[in-house]
Amino acid sequence: MTRIDFHSNVPQKIAYVCRLVRKARAAGTHIVLRARDRAELQQLDQALWSFSEQDFLPHVTAGDPLAAQTPIILTASDEIELPHHQVLINLSGQTPANFARFERMLEIIAADDADKAAGRDRYRFYKERGYPLSHHVAA
Repeated sequence: MTRIDFHSNVPQKIAYVCRLVRKARAAGTHIVLRARDRAELQQLDQALWSFSEQDFLPHVTAGDPLAAQTPIILTASDEIELPHHQVLINLSGQTPANFARFERMLEIIAADDADKAAGRDRYRFYKERGYPLSHHVAA
């Protein structure tokens, strides 16, 4: 069953996610980043390339011919087939259709009221279905 970790009160979601990805990659984890839309997908792409001069965070978009060999996959859609099902980092503000395929999912919740409300709804949804949940408040 998918383990779900909520990270709430996140001031800058993209920078926060880059730090999470760096940590997960250091542990050898394969990651899928689920963005809200194409604009956020482009922000993630740029941020992962420029986030750190010391860290290489290789990534491609879902559907790319190199996706199966690349440890970080970016997507803004639930419709496309994904090559990895280890960790899903959700920035979309919605419940991903395929989240149950993953070993672990991280829900990233911003500090604004709309994102918090949507996050609470998703938390209830997962809890009602018996998923193991944890909660971390960003510092």
